[in-house]
Amino acid sequence: MSLAAGELTIEEDAPISTWFHVGGRAQRLARPTNTDQLGACLELDDELMMLGEGANLLVHDDGVSNLVVSLQQGRFIEVEIDPSTGWVRAGAGASLPRLITASVKAGLGGLEGLAGIPATIGGACVMNAGGTFGEIGSRVLKVRAMDRAGRIHELERAAIDFSYRHSGLNHLMILDVEFGLTRGDEHALRDRLTECMLKKTGSQPMKDKSAGCAFKNPTLTEPIDGIGESGDRVSAGMLIDRAGCKGISVGGASVSDVHANFIVTTHDARAQHVIELMREVQRRVHDRFGVQLDREVVVWGESHP
Repeated sequence: MSLAAGELTIEEDAPISTWFHVGGRAQRLARPTNTDQLGACLELDDELMMLGEGANLLVHDDGVSNLVVSLQQGRFIEVEIDPSTGWVRAGAGASLPRLITASVKAGLGGLEGLAGIPATIGGACVMNAGGTFGEIGSRVLKVRAMDRAGRIHELERAAIDFSYRHSGLNHLMILDVEFGLTRGDEHALRDRLTECMLKKTGSQPMKDKSAGCAFKNPTLTEPIDGIGESGDRVSAGMLIDRAGCKGISVGGASVSDVHANFIVTTHDARAQHVIELMREVQRRVHDRFGVQLDREVVVWGESHP
């Protein structure tokens, strides 16, 4: 069932697609194709929730009552690439993997280290997506975004607080992003892209239902023998593994045997199983090392954080 709001169609009781393949539904879901329609969404609910690829998202089994908005259509998926200057502009709903492939094909480097990260451009920028080979924020020139009052802002790179898995952009709705890439040899860039992808597939449970890394890599506040010194950012997966969490499960959710920072789900899993398992992992790591792990996975609709 759907309701029409001008040119904007609102879907009722709509599924929210996530890579966990579990979780509740949206009471209302909108798919605007331009900024005017996004503004109309704000008039319906100024506390709306932005849905990207769903690769870093868990939705509570009870679903969400806020209007959910997806930008994966219309003007929001348009991409412009200038191979001569390295300038690239991509809509917030455009696919990061497709942009990486297109930029490499154009002989432009700088994003290939993000190979294998499933995200929209908007979602990737908000979380400053990255990994072993870099973060997306290092290549951002400018972000155009809409605030909750419907005003449009253009933010230069220097005005954005990019840091590890952080941008400070969460309060805004990204419209499009400009990047500055570097001219390079297409064949060398393809080889680099393949190398990054192979490293990822060789160390992570890519074939399982998962939302990627469940927790951020923590910074130690005091030295831990055999782990690191105060101020070191250490691997959450290593801590989870050494706390004996690999393979533990709650219902249909379990800690991956391939990479301890991945929680994977089976066909009978529920979102609550994932939530309870994340809490258990946090408890065990804290009991063993005194380190509090912060989630990287975003949870919508959780009643008991």
